[in-house]
Amino acid sequence: MEPRITRPYRHVPDGYRALTALEASTRDDAVLPHALQELVRLRASQINGCGFCMDMHSHDALDSGETVERLFSVAAWREAPWFTREERAALALTEEVTRLADRPDAVPDAVWDEAAAVFDERALTLLVTTIATINAWNRISVATRQVAGSRRRAAAADRP
Repeated sequence: MEPRITRPYRHVPDGYRALTALEASTRDDAVLPHALQELVRLRASQINGCGFCMDMHSHDALDSGETVERLFSVAAWREAPWFTREERAALALTEEVTRLADRPDAVPDAVWDEAAAVFDERALTLLVTTIATINAWNRISVATRQVAGSRRRAAAADRP
């Protein structure tokens, strides 16, 4: 696969900085653990078919200490026994927020209520913002056909 646009963010650096800043604003490990955020980013990227982001966030999760076994199971988290109640609530919310157009009640009360039962309002806000941000990244990367692994290969090529 060839990208439609190579490094699309260089054409809109202010947009790239804005999305990066929005993502950075969600990084509060004391409130919403980084490992959980990576699972959320991976699940949304799977739903959106964004190979670029699936590759990136799988590696970021591994670098954060996530296990291969759990990463292999993110798409089937309901059937996998090793996800916590908090992770399940976050993954369910991720699926609903990512698939807003799939039903008239975009985020069902039952999904929201379970997330609200395990996260306080600050954590829920960080979670929803994390989901929204990865969906924006996914849409840009899918539309411009960013190639899975290209970010890591570019970073490796830049190393002395």
